[in-house]
Amino acid sequence: MPIRAFLGNLLNWLAWGLILIAFLAGDALQPVVAQDIPSRVAPYVRKIEFDFVGWTLDAIGVKVAEASTGEQAYLSPADRARQVRHYFDLVGKLEQAQADIAARYADPAITDKLAATAALRASAASLQAQAHEVQPLAEAVLQEQIATVFAEEGLAVGGQTIPPVAFHFTNLPLTLIVSPRNEIKQAANVPILGDLPLEAQVSLEDKVAQGLDVSTLVVGLGGIGTYPTMIAQSSYFSWVVTVGAHEWTHNYLTWHPLGLNYETSPELRTMNETTAEIMGNEIGALVLRRYYPDEAPGQAPFPNILRRNQPSAATPSAPAFDFQTEMHATRVQADALLAQGKVSEAEAYMEQRRQFFWNHGYQIRKLNQAYFAFYGAYAAEAGGGAQGADPVGPAVLLLRRRSPNLRLFLDTIASFSSFQQLQQALAPQP
Repeated sequence: MPIRAFLGNLLNWLAWGLILIAFLAGDALQPVVAQDIPSRVAPYVRKIEFDFVGWTLDAIGVKVAEASTGEQAYLSPADRARQVRHYFDLVGKLEQAQADIAARYADPAITDKLAATAALRASAASLQAQAHEVQPLAEAVLQEQIATVFAEEGLAVGGQTIPPVAFHFTNLPLTLIVSPRNEIKQAANVPILGDLPLEAQVSLEDKVAQGLDVSTLVVGLGGIGTYPTMIAQSSYFSWVVTVGAHEWTHNYLTWHPLGLNYETSPELRTMNETTAEIMGNEIGALVLRRYYPDEAPGQAPFPNILRRNQPSAATPSAPAFDFQTEMHATRVQADALLAQGKVSEAEAYMEQRRQFFWNHGYQIRKLNQAYFAFYGAYAAEAGGGAQGADPVGPAVLLLRRRSPNLRLFLDTIASFSSFQQLQQALAPQP
């Protein structure tokens, strides 16, 4: 790559990254303010908060190194796809080795855990090193492929998406979700260290819940709209492509009224997340159909952005059991009890329903106000779910159905700074 082009890329990454540090938007980056709850939560997480600025500066360095080689430009389309598949194959083998290690540590018949896992740990370390070596090229190829599809959908200026598509596969932070007990509302959303052990997560939830009389839940994330975007290292290839497009949408919205007002109200947060879901689902499907047709979805809905972090069935559920329908009914009833001031009854009901889901194979650790406050904002799937009777998600879906293409949909909803504007846009014209 000529030195002039390299310096241009360097300035480009630095400019976008440093600017977006100030506008950290999207999943879990902007604390949602409700009275003084975030400030009251702060002492509980001060020593375990995630350092986004440090991570972003490191990631910019990775992207500058990628841009300095431009290796993907010298590969044929087939070789590009092979490099991407090779990376995800390595990550899949790494995940299997890690699962085998965990299984041996959990086996009560094995007394010498270190000896029993020595070969597996060596294999995992080797696989991690190999994946790390291939990762920059895989990222660069996928970035270009996603950007190409965005451009083909009219979402580029002079062939360049604004901002450029950029992401980095990494271990993501966890986030502490806090909701009032008397209503389902995201009062605080605080990113914390991603390697916090489960027992420490539960302890944090309990301390904040008891100390502030709130509902709490620590959740995992699939991607975060930093710049470059953070995407969880995963072998779930189709999901990763979707997350890349989802998080670019957050970066794009940051420069428009909808994204700038992300934390203004629960309705606007749901509008942001549902918009990003729709964009991620559709762009992700187009990328797969064009470059990786064997990975492309059929006519069924594309995977939800947080499906990897949503509870999943440990064993096949009976055909008659519909998770989305049952979760929708749970949210509606919980909302009704809370509206009547029956907080204890609502919490007892949600615990009862958690056990009901558990008995049907869905391993939900905690089902409470904080759970619904987080998952209820992702409303791109018809048929209810954690959003319950919230009208925001269906309204965003209706706007998409009425929009002839993705560009018009995104341009329209990006201009809104309130749910009322969306409702007015959907109202019958006199």
